[in-house]
Amino acid sequence: MANTSDFRNGLCLELKGALYTIIEFQHVKPGKGGAFVRTKLKNLKTGKVIENTFNAGVKINTARIEHRPSQFLYKTNTDYHFMDDHTFETITLDAKMIVNPDLLKEGEKVTLIIHEQTNQVLSCQLPHFVILKVTYTEPGVKGDTATKALKKATLETGAEILVPLFIENEDEIKIGTKDRKYEDRHKKK
Repeated sequence: MANTSDFRNGLCLELKGALYTIIEFQHVKPGKGGAFVRTKLKNLKTGKVIENTFNAGVKINTARIEHRPSQFLYKTNTDYHFMDDHTFETITLDAKMIVNPDLLKEGEKVTLIIHEQTNQVLSCQLPHFVILKVTYTEPGVKGDTATKALKKATLETGAEILVPLFIENEDEIKIGTKDRKYEDRHKKK
């Protein structure tokens, strides 16, 4: 049990028979009336985001979750197969449980979020950035670098993102997994 003063981003709580994680929260103390906490919660099963308001000091059931380091093995149809780094157990997840699954390549390290009481996998967190090779992109026009123009690029996993004009085929690039944005060209060692 916790109360609203324990709220923080990422806290997992049980509400109306479902598990939610806090995305945003704001403590509000109006001129009249009691204080309250305004939150945005994400359902860990469906991914749906809801808004909810809690009175200050109210008791909340928190859920114990575990972050397990794992490795992505392979994909079959809509299923993604992972291996727990400690137990070497194979875990299968549906694509809906992974944010931007098309940015995963075989061997990539991820973190599986698991509900401790039921040992059920709730979601899969990709690393903040991934390095992927560009398999196809149109050639850039020389001298067209004054603007921040972007072009489509297909990556080795089949994902399509927008990249700057100077990126060429076979370049390795760094991509943010949250927003699918190009970050930098990867320097080969």
